[in-house]
Amino acid sequence: MKLWGGRFQEETDGRMDDFHSSIHFDRRLYREDIAGSIAHATMLGECGIISKEEAEAICQGLEEILADIEAGKVEFDPAAEDIHMNIEKLLTEQIGDPGRKLHTGRSRNDQVALDLRMYLKREIEALQELLTELQRALLEQAESNQDVVMPGYTHLQRAQPVLFAHHMLAYFEMFQRDYERLSDCYKRTDVLPLGAGALAGTTFPIDRERVAELLGFSQIAQNSLDAVSDRDFAVEFLAAASLIMVHLSRLGEEIVIWSSQEFGFVELSDSFSTGSSIMPQKKNPDVAELVRGKTGRVFGDLVALLTVLKGLPLAYNKDMQEDKESVFDAVDTLKGCLEIMAPMISTMKLRPETTRKAAGGFALATDLADFLAKRGLPFRQAHEVLGKLVYHCIQNGKQLEELSLEELASFSPLFDGEALGLLSPEASVELRDHLGGTAPRQVAKQLARAQKILAGRQEKQQ
Repeated sequence: MKLWGGRFQEETDGRMDDFHSSIHFDRRLYREDIAGSIAHATMLGECGIISKEEAEAICQGLEEILADIEAGKVEFDPAAEDIHMNIEKLLTEQIGDPGRKLHTGRSRNDQVALDLRMYLKREIEALQELLTELQRALLEQAESNQDVVMPGYTHLQRAQPVLFAHHMLAYFEMFQRDYERLSDCYKRTDVLPLGAGALAGTTFPIDRERVAELLGFSQIAQNSLDAVSDRDFAVEFLAAASLIMVHLSRLGEEIVIWSSQEFGFVELSDSFSTGSSIMPQKKNPDVAELVRGKTGRVFGDLVALLTVLKGLPLAYNKDMQEDKESVFDAVDTLKGCLEIMAPMISTMKLRPETTRKAAGGFALATDLADFLAKRGLPFRQAHEVLGKLVYHCIQNGKQLEELSLEELASFSPLFDGEALGLLSPEASVELRDHLGGTAPRQVAKQLARAQKILAGRQEKQQ
């Protein structure tokens, strides 16, 4: 007999059990479900809704079930549909009638909302730890290569010289925003739905504040209809996860490019590369490529949940069972990508001589145009002069650094010996000495800021 089967006269078709059941995926919520039930039972006992002895028996029974699950002694029953009813069934079998009182004053609707919120709170904190590790790996690379110059790109064409550390810190900033987005998402996830019942609340004199205190929630849902039907927090998490994957994918793409023979800027560790089954010379950046490829999965999880929710009337609908697989998949995918990207970045070796060579040449053209503008020539005219100068170099097989002062002066009399001093990547980055610029002094400030951010997190954890 189903726990809800009192008004039914026929057995549920086996095909219905298979289709309806969620135990094969929501079983991972067993910790949250048991913790929520212990808090609920404790409150029921304290409020006199059930006896203290019954509450104690329920809590003890749930603790024992948790230990059995952790020890691998429990086999969940698909006929019991989901993790909530499986645990209630186990509890009733174990302690008898007191177990049948656990569900007093609550519904599966507020129970499942509680479990998902508790799960996401825990996973958000775990993901933030992994983001911190990736940021630390980027910071270590930046600190170890503070003086290395490389070409910055637009349209994947060499544009202007930048410090390699500046480039690493650009990703640090992206992941910092991701960390902060998860913190914001945590605030809206940290809302207790329990007590909303199926949709309208409960007739029992419950104490929701006590349950929030026991479970560590900072807020309580203010509307029972919204409490059971809200999945905004899950959508918000999936949106934040999607942006993290965008940033991981962009970083992965750069690693793929930089590690190619055509670029040769970095060499990946053998520990985070693969070979070819037929071509013995190959060393493939599979980690970066897989991260890039897995991005679409998380995007799909976001779109799937948005689509589930878009036409649902209040309050709970069975469609909402589809929320968990999207969230679980995004969590698993994102954790896997973060766990592998950090050590890949840490063990990556830079080739400074290659990056410096690529940072010279026509990437210095803007500096010469700026030089003419500082001498009074309108920038648009200076831009034209340098365009002609670059074309001259192309026609004669030269780089800007190879031009003599006489050649420079033939394009503009404003060029003098000082202009020759600009023709190196090091001189180029040195000139960009302002907040956010790539000059060594400014990058040192950026490094100090990044170190302070990570140190502040570590202090909070201690």
